Amino acid sequence: MADPTNTSARPEGATGVIVFADGRTIWGRGFGAEGCAVGELCFNTSMTGYQEVMTDPSYAKQVVAFTFPHIGNVGANEEDVEAGEAHALGCLVREAVTSPSNFRSKQDFPSWMAATGRIGVSGVDTRALTRLVRREGPPTIAFAHDAKGEFDLGVLQKMAADWPGLEGMDLAKEVSREQVEAWSGGKWELGEGYQMGGDDPSRPHVVAIDYGAKRNIFRNLVEAGARVTVFPATASFDEVMAQKPDGFFLSNGPGDPAATGEYAIPVIRQMLDTGKPLFGICLGHQLLALAVGGRTAKMFQGHRGANHPVKRLSDGAVEITSMNHGFAVEREGMPATVRETHISLFDGSNCGLELTDKPAFSVQYHPEASPGPMDSFYLFEKFVGMMR
Repeated sequence: MADPTNTSARPEGATGVIVFADGRTIWGRGFGAEGCAVGELCFNTSMTGYQEVMTDPSYAKQVVAFTFPHIGNVGANEEDVEAGEAHALGCLVREAVTSPSNFRSKQDFPSWMAATGRIGVSGVDTRALTRLVRREGPPTIAFAHDAKGEFDLGVLQKMAADWPGLEGMDLAKEVSREQVEAWSGGKWELGEGYQMGGDDPSRPHVVAIDYGAKRNIFRNLVEAGARVTVFPATASFDEVMAQKPDGFFLSNGPGDPAATGEYAIPVIRQMLDTGKPLFGICLGHQLLALAVGGRTAKMFQGHRGANHPVKRLSDGAVEITSMNHGFAVEREGMPATVRETHISLFDGSNCGLELTDKPAFSVQYHPEASPGPMDSFYLFEKFVGMMR
């Protein structure tokens, strides 16, 4: 497969460009918002769910290259978003975005991208770009869209060269909500939208910490029978306990877990000391591991997509899961009180753990999916059952 960056000659009509820190350049056609941005390039193998991907807070400071060639062809709507705004910096796609063809579409994808301030570049060989990421690791890129095709490549290269990378970055505080919210609303149903519910005071009450949470997490907790109150990432233990929770949930989120852990880990340790059930996913999984003495590390390429096989060690069952993470819990050196529960069948990395001395467990993947399969909904039911 050809090197996607071997395109130094500017093609006619180019309105989008991608520049690497070493000066390698990819040309394309821009769509969505005009402007430029810099961040880490990653790839996502999902065939559907591009709105959910773009609005997932875990993609903060990242640019998503979609391996599936046809992105945007079902348009955009108000329901398929996972946060109040888009968090991925932008996206790179193979084919030009066509007019939407779906009865749920309320807006074409380029207009939605423009309205959310996100940049897109089409005409990119994203599968070759994926091979580049797999070979070299996730590079820093600056990318831009200008309708007149006017770019300063030197400035863009300097932006990419000067960007420090995600290691050491605490991004949870940047994407977390700022106020406490009593969550209301369950799963989505065709023709009816999202269902209301979850306010019944007799339900087990879970306090969820928002490190960059997707909304479908809270909908799944409601669907499983919980009542949910969501707190900002920096909430104190006393503030959390004032809600008299029956259990604690640690959400997904972006950035380096070690950086977020500076303020999150002391609170999580106090939560564990209460003896109440605790469930974490993604960044929450990593923070739980750090809180009990484990270690995390930056992955070479990360896991992002809706088709990742994970083996459940208790019975050998394989779950097809949705994933989005660039850091992982190290399998070696786990404390004696930690039992590994799931592993990735792609690379053998840790995908789940539980404590043997506390009612706490976590998984690296996204059991709430959106997009993705629902193989792992049982984890929400397990957690709510523990609170009961």
